[in-house]
Amino acid sequence: MTSFRMIALLWSFLTLSAAAASAQTERPSTCLAMARALPDVIYASLSTPAMANGGPVTITYAGHSTYIIGTPAGVTIATDFSGSYGATPPPRVVTMNKAHGTHFTANPDPAIEHVLPGWNPDGGPVKHSLLVEDVYIRNVTTDIRRYGMAEPDANSIFIFEVAGLCIGHLGHLHHKLENAHYAAIGRLDVLMVPIDGGLTLSLDGMSEIARRLSSSVILPMHRHSTSLGEFTGRMGDGFDIDFRDAPSITVSLDALPRRPTIVILQGV
Repeated sequence: MTSFRMIALLWSFLTLSAAAASAQTERPSTCLAMARALPDVIYASLSTPAMANGGPVTITYAGHSTYIIGTPAGVTIATDFSGSYGATPPPRVVTMNKAHGTHFTANPDPAIEHVLPGWNPDGGPVKHSLLVEDVYIRNVTTDIRRYGMAEPDANSIFIFEVAGLCIGHLGHLHHKLENAHYAAIGRLDVLMVPIDGGLTLSLDGMSEIARRLSSSVILPMHRHSTSLGEFTGRMGDGFDIDFRDAPSITVSLDALPRRPTIVILQGV
């Protein structure tokens, strides 16, 4: 990336994120309520159907690593947003990561109310704790590899807590997670996982993370030329596979699948 584009990117985030930062506030996380930093723990969904308020959540695959999350209150969120997918109409919230230019944009539409970069332009970890109507958004930072060197805290796993659900997006994850990461993430009912097997973490590493999180719904993304069977085969017999002929799925806490299920949406 040229120096000019990097300066433009940093200026964009420093200015556009100011309004979002002013609205951020710490609040208790329902996804962390049962989480403990114990070795080899598998987090299960322990919430009750009574916690699912306001209707189902819609999740639509837009392309690459971008999913559009639609909340019962009508908030739209685009993950790893580059502007190439899910830009019309403009989402209300976008999250971004910077491992590659296909996961962020230096020029987000001014109509986007909240722009959440997964890294800190000033260095060090970034912390998001944002409530937008019925959805609470937070992040857990991980490291990335850039130009052959590790860059600490430069990727974010974003977690969206809405309608009693805990929805997680691994971003452009480059390494295995430690117990501290799992403890900070907590329970995830829905997991969005990159399965390219090379640019991010290996398929063996990604499947290990997905198995340990034991989410009810697993949504692959960032597939490139990877055979879906290469990922699903590594997940084992404990996970069902559900191919959909539409790009969207609706999820609610009281209607999650009985067995953990890998859902392949149209376009993946």
